[in-house]
Amino acid sequence: MIKFIVRVFWLAVVGTGLFLGYRWTESRVAVDVYKQRLENLSGEYETLRTRYNHAVRKTAVTELIVKDRKLSLVIRTVDGIERTINTPFDPAREIYCDYVLLDGRLWIRRLYDSITPPDHGLLIDDTLADVDWTDPAARYGNAVYRALDEGRWVVTVTGDGSLGLAKAEPADIVDLQHAPPVRDYEELQEQIDSQVDAIGPADVFKYWIGEE
Repeated sequence: MIKFIVRVFWLAVVGTGLFLGYRWTESRVAVDVYKQRLENLSGEYETLRTRYNHAVRKTAVTELIVKDRKLSLVIRTVDGIERTINTPFDPAREIYCDYVLLDGRLWIRRLYDSITPPDHGLLIDDTLADVDWTDPAARYGNAVYRALDEGRWVVTVTGDGSLGLAKAEPADIVDLQHAPPVRDYEELQEQIDSQVDAIGPADVFKYWIGEE
């Protein structure tokens, strides 16, 4: 009886060890498998790297200038010529920059403060006064906001449409770009995640025997 109990105990120990070893190896192999399948999914690693860099790279789209407690806005026209627009808003309040993603590009639409309804804000582009949200080309609107002190403030956008707002140093050169492209990287990420979720015993076994 004692021998039987000892055997059962050691079987349990071995079984537990194998299970824990499998789970540990599975977590270790996930990184290697993720990288390999990511490369396969993207065709070439360099292509993926370029797309990633495009997604996270920040592009300056709007400059806000606060001088003597007055707020002005600098943008580019379609021709690339900068123009400065004086505003009636108090920069000590929260200032909203309102954008719309249309035809795959980000367009500045309105500027307003925390006590001004968006519909009564300063319309920057007359063509965007009324957005036809039934049009498939009109994806969504987005806004960035904060209270501003004296100086230059720059609104940036990444390749996936994420907005940022930060103060620029006096010596910083800001190259504003008009309506930069915004790309959808969600589908790529979903495909990658589905491939990683598919990691199974075969992948673990290949890892154990050193097979790529």
